[in-house]
Amino acid sequence: MKPASNKQQDSSKIFEFTPRDFARVRALIYKQAGISLGESKQEMVYSRLARRLRAKGLSTFEEYLDGLESGRDNKEWVAFTNALTTNLTSFFREAHHFPILAEHLLSRKASLSIWCSAASTGEEPYSIAMTACEAFGTLTPPVTIIATDIDTNVLETAANGVYPLERIDKMAQDRVKRFFQRGTGERSGLVRVRPELRQLVSFKPLNLLGASWPVSGPFDVVFCRNVMIYFDKPTQGKILSRFVPLMKPDGLLFAGHSENFLYASDAFKLRGKTVYELDPHHGGARKPA
Repeated sequence: MKPASNKQQDSSKIFEFTPRDFARVRALIYKQAGISLGESKQEMVYSRLARRLRAKGLSTFEEYLDGLESGRDNKEWVAFTNALTTNLTSFFREAHHFPILAEHLLSRKASLSIWCSAASTGEEPYSIAMTACEAFGTLTPPVTIIATDIDTNVLETAANGVYPLERIDKMAQDRVKRFFQRGTGERSGLVRVRPELRQLVSFKPLNLLGASWPVSGPFDVVFCRNVMIYFDKPTQGKILSRFVPLMKPDGLLFAGHSENFLYASDAFKLRGKTVYELDPHHGGARKPA
């Protein structure tokens, strides 16, 4: 289906949403979170932000965006960013990464530190925790996991560790029995991550474009999967350059299946299967063309 023409307002919409409004939204979310929204995202933006207008009791997008730009409502900036953040995730997504992670963890000598930089609702960091438990054969492996996300709503879900039963329906039953508790009564149909697993993961908000990051390395492993696709190449390069001093010299960086960091940074070299390692001869982030 083709997007609606910019020349004609959809009569089914409660609020007018002009091309100028959409352009302002695109500029604001890029400045705030580095997210590059394509022209095809206009309907998605309208749908998600119309809820914010109703919640605020406003009648126009212009009024809503003026309020954001005035800087008087920091909470609404959070709500605005949350509304436009896509959170698509699952347990053991891109499963080929986890045997590589297990092998890397077992090759280390000391306590291990892992940063999951786009935690979403928690499936990825808990998959990392399960991998560590299986690798070391214990629910208390020598691993610390920091899990961050720009979306504060999903972090609350992640910290609770409660999921509908269908979220684990493709997971091996031995894993389910080892790492999850089934709900009963009113909580039937839900599962919760075991407390030992939750204790391995610390969740906190973090904007990858923020002036400061509330994390400190050096990390043995950084997961940054399926988030760089929302940034343009110069922004990717800036983020990657900030990863470098936070990683151990032989640390690993895991990317999403459709992401290629070689075009954005000289700091990393491809190890294989969208797994990167620091290049000891790197010259830093690539300069934009």
